[in-house]
Amino acid sequence: MLTTWAVMPTCLPLVLRRCHTCAADRFRPDGKFRVNAHHKLIDAWLLVLCTGCGDTARLSILERVNVRSVQPALLERLHANCPRLAAELLQDPVVRRRNRIALDWDGAWRLDTGGPDHLDRAVIDISVRFAARIPVRPVRLIAEGCGFSRAEVERLIADGKVASAVRLSGKLSGDFTFVLKR
Repeated sequence: MLTTWAVMPTCLPLVLRRCHTCAADRFRPDGKFRVNAHHKLIDAWLLVLCTGCGDTARLSILERVNVRSVQPALLERLHANCPRLAAELLQDPVVRRRNRIALDWDGAWRLDTGGPDHLDRAVIDISVRFAARIPVRPVRLIAEGCGFSRAEVERLIADGKVASAVRLSGKLSGDFTFVLKR
Protein backbone atom coordinates (compact mmCIF):
# COMPACT_ATOMS: atom_id res chain seq x y z
CA MET A 1 0.00 0.00 0.00
CA LEU A 2 1.38 3.38 -1.03
CA THR A 3 1.55 6.08 1.65
CA THR A 4 1.71 9.72 0.56
CA TRP A 5 3.66 12.41 2.39
CA ALA A 6 3.32 16.08 1.49
CA VAL A 7 5.91 18.83 1.85
CA MET A 8 3.84 21.99 2.37
CA PRO A 9 4.97 25.61 2.63
CA THR A 10 3.90 27.31 5.86
CA CYS A 11 4.95 30.86 4.96
CA LEU A 12 6.89 32.76 2.32
CA PRO A 13 10.61 31.91 2.24
CA LEU A 14 13.28 34.48 3.05
CA VAL A 15 14.97 36.14 0.09
CA LEU A 16 18.76 35.87 0.02
CA ARG A 17 20.13 39.19 -1.18
CA ARG A 18 22.61 41.71 0.23
CA CYS A 19 21.14 44.84 1.87
CA HIS A 20 22.68 48.08 0.65
CA THR A 21 22.09 49.79 4.00
CA CYS A 22 23.29 47.33 6.65
CA ALA A 23 24.92 44.49 4.62
CA ALA A 24 22.50 41.88 6.02
CA ASP A 25 21.83 39.03 3.59
CA ARG A 26 18.17 38.18 4.15
CA PHE A 27 14.91 39.91 3.29
CA ARG A 28 11.40 39.01 4.43
CA PRO A 29 8.68 39.26 1.77
CA ASP A 30 5.39 40.48 3.17
CA GLY A 31 3.28 39.94 0.04
CA LYS A 32 2.89 43.62 -0.81
CA PHE A 33 3.32 44.94 -4.34
CA ARG A 34 4.01 48.38 -5.75
CA VAL A 35 2.55 49.17 -9.16
CA ASN A 36 3.51 52.29 -11.07
CA ALA A 37 2.16 53.39 -14.44
CA HIS A 38 3.88 55.72 -16.93
CA HIS A 39 1.29 56.60 -19.56
CA LYS A 40 0.82 53.26 -21.38
CA LEU A 41 3.71 51.49 -19.64
CA ILE A 42 3.58 49.76 -16.27
CA ASP A 43 6.14 48.67 -13.66
CA ALA A 44 5.44 46.29 -10.78
CA TRP A 45 7.63 45.28 -7.84
CA LEU A 46 7.35 42.86 -4.93
CA LEU A 47 8.40 44.66 -1.75
CA VAL A 48 10.73 42.88 0.70
CA LEU A 49 11.98 44.06 4.10
CA CYS A 50 15.55 43.64 5.36
CA THR A 51 15.70 41.40 8.43
CA GLY A 52 18.58 43.49 9.83
CA CYS A 53 17.50 47.13 9.47
CA GLY A 54 13.93 46.95 8.09
CA ASP A 55 14.84 48.82 4.91
CA THR A 56 12.55 48.12 1.95
CA ALA A 57 13.89 46.71 -1.31
CA ARG A 58 12.01 46.01 -4.53
CA LEU A 59 12.07 42.85 -6.62
CA SER A 60 11.19 43.63 -10.23
CA ILE A 61 8.14 41.78 -11.55
CA LEU A 62 7.21 43.90 -14.59
CA GLU A 63 9.47 46.51 -16.20
CA ARG A 64 8.11 49.03 -18.71
CA VAL A 65 5.48 46.64 -20.04
CA ASN A 66 2.59 47.88 -22.16
CA VAL A 67 -0.53 47.90 -19.99
CA ARG A 68 -2.59 46.14 -22.67
CA SER A 69 -0.20 43.18 -22.72
CA VAL A 70 -0.71 42.47 -18.99
CA GLN A 71 -3.57 40.12 -18.17
CA PRO A 72 -6.36 41.88 -16.24
CA ALA A 73 -6.43 39.09 -13.63
CA LEU A 74 -2.71 39.60 -12.93
CA LEU A 75 -3.19 43.36 -12.57
CA GLU A 76 -6.07 42.78 -10.18
CA ARG A 77 -3.95 40.41 -8.06
CA LEU A 78 -1.07 42.92 -8.01
CA HIS A 79 -3.37 45.73 -6.85
CA ALA A 80 -4.95 43.44 -4.22
CA ASN A 81 -1.52 42.44 -2.77
CA CYS A 82 -2.35 38.77 -3.23
CA PRO A 83 -0.03 36.65 -1.02
CA ARG A 84 -0.45 33.62 -3.31
CA LEU A 85 0.82 35.70 -6.22
CA ALA A 86 3.88 36.63 -4.14
CA ALA A 87 4.53 32.93 -3.48
CA GLU A 88 4.10 32.08 -7.18
CA LEU A 89 6.43 34.87 -8.30
CA LEU A 90 9.12 33.92 -5.77
CA GLN A 91 9.02 30.39 -7.23
CA ASP A 92 9.43 31.71 -10.78
CA PRO A 93 13.02 31.12 -11.98
CA VAL A 94 12.82 34.09 -14.40
CA VAL A 95 11.98 36.48 -11.54
CA ARG A 96 14.73 35.01 -9.34
CA ARG A 97 17.31 35.25 -12.14
CA ARG A 98 16.31 38.81 -13.11
CA ASN A 99 16.63 40.00 -9.50
CA ARG A 100 19.69 37.86 -8.70
CA ILE A 101 18.11 36.30 -5.61
CA ALA A 102 17.90 32.90 -4.00
CA LEU A 103 15.37 31.59 -1.47
CA ASP A 104 15.96 30.37 2.09
CA TRP A 105 13.27 27.82 2.98
CA ASP A 106 14.53 27.06 6.52
CA GLY A 107 11.51 27.03 8.83
CA ALA A 108 9.10 27.84 6.00
CA TRP A 109 7.76 24.32 5.33
CA ARG A 110 6.31 21.30 7.12
CA LEU A 111 6.01 17.60 6.39
CA ASP A 112 2.51 16.12 6.51
CA THR A 113 2.78 12.34 6.90
CA GLY A 114 -0.88 11.61 7.59
CA GLY A 115 -0.14 10.03 10.97
CA PRO A 116 2.17 7.35 12.38
CA ASP A 117 -0.08 4.33 11.60
CA HIS A 118 1.94 3.31 8.50
CA LEU A 119 5.21 2.85 10.44
CA ASP A 120 4.17 -0.56 11.86
CA ARG A 121 4.55 -2.48 8.59
CA ALA A 122 7.67 -4.40 7.53
CA VAL A 123 7.82 -2.80 4.07
CA ILE A 124 6.58 0.74 3.51
CA ASP A 125 6.14 2.35 0.07
CA ILE A 126 6.12 6.11 0.46
CA SER A 127 5.46 8.75 -2.16
CA VAL A 128 6.67 12.27 -1.30
CA ARG A 129 4.80 15.12 -3.02
CA PHE A 130 5.94 18.75 -3.00
CA ALA A 131 3.28 21.48 -2.96
CA ALA A 132 5.99 23.99 -3.96
CA ARG A 133 9.55 23.68 -5.25
CA ILE A 134 11.14 23.53 -1.80
CA PRO A 135 14.71 22.13 -1.85
CA VAL A 136 14.98 19.60 0.99
CA ARG A 137 17.34 16.74 1.69
CA PRO A 138 15.49 13.40 1.35
CA VAL A 139 17.44 12.06 4.32
CA ARG A 140 15.96 14.84 6.46
CA LEU A 141 12.42 14.09 5.21
CA ILE A 142 12.75 10.36 5.89
CA ALA A 143 14.23 11.01 9.35
CA GLU A 144 11.47 13.48 10.25
CA GLY A 145 8.66 11.34 8.83
CA CYS A 146 9.77 8.07 10.44
CA GLY A 147 11.14 9.49 13.69
CA PHE A 148 14.73 8.35 13.00
CA SER A 149 17.96 10.27 13.32
CA ARG A 150 19.64 11.36 10.11
CA ALA A 151 22.61 9.11 10.85
CA GLU A 152 20.25 6.16 11.22
CA VAL A 153 18.59 6.95 7.87
CA GLU A 154 22.01 7.18 6.18
CA ARG A 155 22.93 3.79 7.70
CA LEU A 156 19.66 2.30 6.39
CA ILE A 157 20.43 3.68 2.91
CA ALA A 158 23.95 2.20 3.03
CA ASP A 159 22.51 -1.19 4.12
CA GLY A 160 19.97 -1.11 1.25
CA LYS A 161 16.95 -0.93 3.54
CA VAL A 162 15.91 2.42 2.04
CA ALA A 163 15.74 2.34 -1.74
CA SER A 164 14.62 4.86 -4.32
CA ALA A 165 14.86 5.49 -8.05
CA VAL A 166 16.31 8.95 -7.30
CA ARG A 167 19.57 9.78 -5.56
CA LEU A 168 18.84 10.33 -1.85
CA SER A 169 21.96 12.41 -1.19
CA GLY A 170 21.87 16.12 -1.90
CA LYS A 171 18.66 18.13 -2.16
CA LEU A 172 15.46 17.45 -4.09
CA SER A 173 12.55 19.76 -4.84
CA GLY A 174 10.48 17.40 -6.97
CA ASP A 175 8.24 14.44 -6.18
CA PHE A 176 9.87 11.07 -5.48
CA THR A 177 9.10 7.66 -3.99
CA PHE A 178 11.09 5.36 -1.75
CA VAL A 179 10.75 1.99 -0.04
CA LEU A 180 11.65 1.42 3.62
CA LYS A 181 12.32 -2.19 4.68
CA ARG A 182 12.64 -3.06 8.34
